[in-house]
Amino acid sequence: MRQRKIMSMIGGLTLAAGLLLAAPATAGADEAPATPPAEFTTDWHDPVTAAPPIDTPGTRSCEVTLAENQFRDFTPYKGSYTPPKECGTRWNKVVLRLDGKVKGRQYDRLGYLTVGGVEILRTSTPEPSPEGIAWSVEKDVTRYRDTLSRPQSVEMLIGNVVNDTYTGVLDVRVTLTFYTAQGKVKPAATPDRVLPLTGDGLTTPRNTERILAEVYATGSGGGCEEFWYLTVPDAAPYSCKASDGPYREVQISVDGQLAGIAAPFPHVWTGGWSNPFLWYVTPAPRAFDVQPVVYDLTPFAAVLNDGRAHRVEVSVAGVPAGQSGWSVPANVLLWQDKGSAVVTGGLDRHEAGTLRNAPVYTAGSAGTPDVLQTTGGHTLTVAGHLNTSHGRVDTTVTRTVDHRSTHRWGADENPDALAARWSDDETVTVGRTATRTHRTFTMDGEISVDAANRLRTVLTVGDRADVAVVRGGKRLSWSRLDDTYTGDAAFNLGVPREQRHAVGTSEERYRLYGSEGCYDRILKTAQGTLIEDARRC
Repeated sequence: MRQRKIMSMIGGLTLAAGLLLAAPATAGADEAPATPPAEFTTDWHDPVTAAPPIDTPGTRSCEVTLAENQFRDFTPYKGSYTPPKECGTRWNKVVLRLDGKVKGRQYDRLGYLTVGGVEILRTSTPEPSPEGIAWSVEKDVTRYRDTLSRPQSVEMLIGNVVNDTYTGVLDVRVTLTFYTAQGKVKPAATPDRVLPLTGDGLTTPRNTERILAEVYATGSGGGCEEFWYLTVPDAAPYSCKASDGPYREVQISVDGQLAGIAAPFPHVWTGGWSNPFLWYVTPAPRAFDVQPVVYDLTPFAAVLNDGRAHRVEVSVAGVPAGQSGWSVPANVLLWQDKGSAVVTGGLDRHEAGTLRNAPVYTAGSAGTPDVLQTTGGHTLTVAGHLNTSHGRVDTTVTRTVDHRSTHRWGADENPDALAARWSDDETVTVGRTATRTHRTFTMDGEISVDAANRLRTVLTVGDRADVAVVRGGKRLSWSRLDDTYTGDAAFNLGVPREQRHAVGTSEERYRLYGSEGCYDRILKTAQGTLIEDARRC
């Protein structure tokens, strides 16, 4: 059988629908490890991740069902939400929980949930077994207190296709659990306002003294931007093209002026890299809970506080002109100065470096692969001051992003390999206090098809972040996150399911430690069976 181009196979098996820690719930995580079968059967362990559970205060709580629906097509669920009267609005923690189940045959799908137009969850789904699976996701949504404190409209969509071939109906229920502030348990410090970013412009309260924007950025929709990190310039012979290669940068602007830059996370959905057997039990980092890119826009607060609507826009640099494929819904989180009716000030400094993007293609020859080596990056520094009721406050934000990758592919894109690293360094200085964040995302993998038409994928994905808060040279707090997934799976191509003879192993280790404690958990799977669940802290 003639070998197909691997990149086109990725497109057929991946998504078909179009710094705050969150923890997917770990269904079955406390079960004893089992002995795996020799190969995948028609059933496997429910999806599980190594991420920590949400820490809750143990105070009186109230639960509200936010959405409940069976998704069969692209019709959104629409409902309404009313906060629970018995728990008031003085909350210490609000936890969102999605519980889902699906059986049969289905692709991975991308979904969103909005309350009052504010997106509070972006997610993707696991691919089911014929017998069916159940999964759950937990997320801390306390920061949306302003939105959740009053009745709102609700909209949710996990776009799906159900027919004679793809039979999996996504049965989903989403709840909110509110934990009250009682005794020594204080209400959480949250933004005073949360606004969805729309095309109508942003008008902030005139006494705003802090502004964050969060963007749920995903390359999605089934086209090449779904795996943007593998695209190549037009001159290179590869099935996914982008005129400037794989460099992407998520940017936010205020009235046309660049206000923030960020490296996008290289999401891998549960059919990704041509091999769903990698992900049946353990998804890649962030697959079930897409975390937003966060920008500190406080240096622009004085500009935005004039009572007028301002144009705040999100874009993705590197996407070919006129090409779709990115979703960038955004929210703006605002804190207000209770002692001032109007907060004045100014934007004092704006220094944007030249965006660097240098893809270099080297054609292969007999026995050597084609190679694309890409380096790119950007820097931005903005500073501003505000005259608040508690004195002048100076804020400086400096951010540097960097991308380096080597993409190698052979004839008919077999094998197809990528080694990539993204870094995103940010320092936010308010007065004498600086918060320094160093983020690193990594991807190292290869897809190959042998002479017997057996496809194998080996892949490692890393999500790391170091954060330190420093004042006057003294470190006040620190944390270090390392969430690493490694998988190796193979199956026979072009045969019925029962003849695929699929095998696959995966491991996820999630480590989070720092001044507030330690969490370290390892999950290992083989042929859809959880074979190890170990905790180190």
